Amino acid sequence: MHEILQNAVIVISSHVVRGSVGNRAAVFALETMGHPVWAMPTIVMPWHPGKGPSTRLRFSDADFESAIDDLVDAPWLGEVSAILTGYFGSPAQPAAVARLIKAAKIANPNLIYVCDPVMGDLGGLYVPQETATAIRDQLIPLADIATPNRYELQWMVGSTLDSNQAIMEAALSLGPPRMLVTSAVPMMTGGTGNLLLSGRNAILAEHRLIDDPPNGLGDLLAAVFLARILEGLDEERALQLATASVFEVLARTTKRGGDELTLESDSGSLSTPMAMVQMRRLMHPAQRPRKPG
Repeated sequence: MHEILQNAVIVISSHVVRGSVGNRAAVFALETMGHPVWAMPTIVMPWHPGKGPSTRLRFSDADFESAIDDLVDAPWLGEVSAILTGYFGSPAQPAAVARLIKAAKIANPNLIYVCDPVMGDLGGLYVPQETATAIRDQLIPLADIATPNRYELQWMVGSTLDSNQAIMEAALSLGPPRMLVTSAVPMMTGGTGNLLLSGRNAILAEHRLIDDPPNGLGDLLAAVFLARILEGLDEERALQLATASVFEVLARTTKRGGDELTLESDSGSLSTPMAMVQMRRLMHPAQRPRKPG
C-alpha cells in the first residue's frame, strides 16, 4: 500500500522563459526545499515586461477553466498540502482558482492557501482593475496567508498606509489570519521590512535596502515563507529565515551584477541562509489601550 504524501504544493502564477519571476521563482524555491510542485501558468511571456517588449501568450478563459476542472477532479488532490497564487492573466481566472481552493480544502482540511495578490507597486496597479478586484474579492477571503506589498494592501483597503500601525490596522480589516506585508515602513536607517501580523504576533523583519533590485522578490518570499510554515516552524522563525533567504539571494545577485535573481547559484541561501535580519516585535493593534469613549 502506498503511503499518501501530503506535501505537494500547487503554484498558480505567470511563467517566463528567461528570468526568475512568478512560477519560475516559486517552483524552484519550493522544490529546492523538498516539495513536489504542481505548476499551473496563468500566462506565458518571454521575460518580465519590465525588461522590454514581451509577447503575452494567453489562455482562453474557457481553456483555463477546463484545466482547473481537471485539477479539481484529480485523483491526487489529497496529496496537496498548500496552494500558492500570484499573477493572473485575466479577470476570470481568480474565480476558477477559487473553485480549486475550495475543492482542495475539502480533500485536505489542513490545506494552507497563500494569496500573493500580485497587482501593483509604488507606481500603481499594473494589472487591469477588474483583475485586481477579482483577486481582492474572490481569493483574499479564502486565504490563510496573504502576502501583499504595502501598495497592494493600500489599494485593497482604499487608504494610504504611511505607518506600520496603519499597515497593521489595514491587514486586520482585510481578513486573512496571517498577513505578511512587504515594503513595510523601516525602523532602521537605510532598511526595508517585512511585517507579519497574525492573531498573536506583530513582527517586523528588516534588512538593508538594495536599490533597483531584480524582479521576483515577492514571488520568492511567498514561496519560502510557505515552505517554512509547512515545515512546522513557528511564524516568527519562518519570517526570519524567509526574509534572510530572500535578502541573501538579492545581495548575491547584485554582487554578481545579475539582472535576474540567480536562484540556481544560490539554492543554499534558500535552505540555510546566513544573512542577518533585524527582528522587532511591534505592539499588536489588539493590545493597544482603548481610548476612553
